[in-house]
Amino acid sequence: MKKNKLLFILCLLININSFSQELLAKVTVNANRVSTTVDKRIFITLQNQLTNFLNNRKWTNDSYKAVEKIECSFVLNIENTTEPNIYKGQLLVQSARPVFGSTYQSALINYQDGDLLFKYIEFQPVEFNENRVGGSDPYSANLTAIFAFYSNLILGLHYDSFSPKGGEKYFQKVQNIVNNAPEGSNVNGWRIFDGLRTRYWIAENLSNPRNNILHNVIYGYYRSGFDKMSTSEKEAVSNFLQTLNQLKAFNTQNPNSMFVQFFTQNRLQEFIGIFKRSSIDDKEKAVTVLSNIDAANGGNYSEALK
Repeated sequence: MKKNKLLFILCLLININSFSQELLAKVTVNANRVSTTVDKRIFITLQNQLTNFLNNRKWTNDSYKAVEKIECSFVLNIENTTEPNIYKGQLLVQSARPVFGSTYQSALINYQDGDLLFKYIEFQPVEFNENRVGGSDPYSANLTAIFAFYSNLILGLHYDSFSPKGGEKYFQKVQNIVNNAPEGSNVNGWRIFDGLRTRYWIAENLSNPRNNILHNVIYGYYRSGFDKMSTSEKEAVSNFLQTLNQLKAFNTQNPNSMFVQFFTQNRLQEFIGIFKRSSIDDKEKAVTVLSNIDAANGGNYSEALK
């Protein structure tokens, strides 16, 4: 009997380990700007609940070892409270992908969402239902919908970076969240008319079948580019140029698209680092393509890679 119990416990532990959660998320809730009349302990509770929500939820059907978990951070800066239990703020989302054969990590996402409005009452359940994204209260549901949106976005980018179109199912989940997003006064970022740099356009760009080239860009940049650097830098640089020219072609056909801005944001030093030891010819090619996809930094590329 004891032997059978031991085998059962062992199988249970193996099963739990095989379905280990995917994210290793750090959540920070900063409420320094909120009125002193609000008990600040509520934000510590919120921070803990969001951390548990991200790290304890099973987001995929794949098994992850502890060392394979995707590190990411969510910094929620609460700016003010418009009415009791209703908060307005911004969310900074960051995650990086390890580069094969090195200690370097290249950013998958480094994006600030500046349009959050949500309701939170201390100890209220922080839950998310894919089949009922909007929930019964749009202001409460908006909080978890946004965090689920970026969690699936991180997964999609991560999988895309390791295999061609590997993140497709997660980009579809991102699109599903947009399609069924909470609706309420001042609940923004989910609709086509909410602006040109919103969750709506991130989802549209990455889930639209007409934009398959973007998934080639993601795969080419990380897998064919960075992961080749330790074994053949010359081949890697060639692959980088090919990938960035694909992004340039997309940018020409789709000026001011959300993805190009999303992808190039805060990559100035990384782009320069990739090409700084390249041949003069490759540097010239790099300046041309980088000045197209990241025009605001065109002069910086010319100066650094001359």
